[in-house]
Amino acid sequence: MIAKFSLKSAQWVVALLCTLLIINGIKAQVGVGIKPAKGAKVYFNGSRKSLDKNWTYWNGPRLAASLPIKWAIVNDPVDNGTAMNSNDPAAAGGKYGSADVVTKQAFRDFRLHVEFFISEKGGNSGVYLQNRYEIQVLDGDSTSHGMAAVINESKSPYYAYNGVGKWNAYDITFRAARFTDGKLSEKALVTVYFNGKKVHVNQRIQQVWGGPNSGIDGGNDGGKGITDIPGGLKLQAEGHNVLYRNIWIKALDLKEANTDF
Repeated sequence: MIAKFSLKSAQWVVALLCTLLIINGIKAQVGVGIKPAKGAKVYFNGSRKSLDKNWTYWNGPRLAASLPIKWAIVNDPVDNGTAMNSNDPAAAGGKYGSADVVTKQAFRDFRLHVEFFISEKGGNSGVYLQNRYEIQVLDGDSTSHGMAAVINESKSPYYAYNGVGKWNAYDITFRAARFTDGKLSEKALVTVYFNGKKVHVNQRIQQVWGGPNSGIDGGNDGGKGITDIPGGLKLQAEGHNVLYRNIWIKALDLKEANTDF
C-alpha cells in the first residue's frame, strides 16, 4: 500500500529538517557579538595584551610607525568592555600603509569574524584578507569602492550597514589563490556576511588594489602579480576613529573552490 503524501506533510518535513540543521550548528553563525567558532583563535579580545601578543605593524614601504603599537585601547562606546582605535598618529591625513597593523600569524584559507565601529561620518579603514585583498570599511560610500565592497570588484551592500555609532560585523570565509607549477591557476575566492546578511558569495578576487602601500603584491604588475605567499589579517589606519573588537580566525584547508557557508 502506498501512503498519500500531502503538500502539508512535505512542508512539515522540510521545516523539521531545517530545525535539525540549525540545532546541529550547520546554519551559519554570523553577526555582531557572536562567539568564536569551535577551533578558532581569538586575535583581539579588547585587551592591550592580546593586541601586542598577536599583532605588529605591517612593514610596508610607507611604514612610519614604530613598536609598541600606538593604536589606543579605548572604552567600548556601546557595550561594556574595550576596543582598539585605528587612529594611529602616524597615519594622520589618510596615509594608509604608514601604521597598519597585521597579525603575526599568516594564513592561506580561513574563516574570519571582525567587528568595527565608525565614530564619525566619513570614517575610513579597511579589512585586508591575507594582507592583500581589501574588504572596505568606509562610511558614506556605496560605490564599488565603498562600504563592504570587495574593493573595486563588487557592489557595496550598503543596505546592510548599521551606520555611524553602531557596531558592525564581517563574517568571512576566504580561500587563497592556488598555483600550479609556480603559476597562478585559481584566483582567491571569498564569501562575506555583513551584519548577518550574506552579501558576497564565492566572489573571485582579481587583484590587489592601491599600489605597493596597500599590501602584499600591491606593487607587482599593477597588483595583478599575485604570489604564493600566505599573509596575515591586516587592519588599516587612515587617520580616522574607527574601532575594532571581537576578532577571531579559524584556519581552514578548502580543497574545493567553494567558500559559501
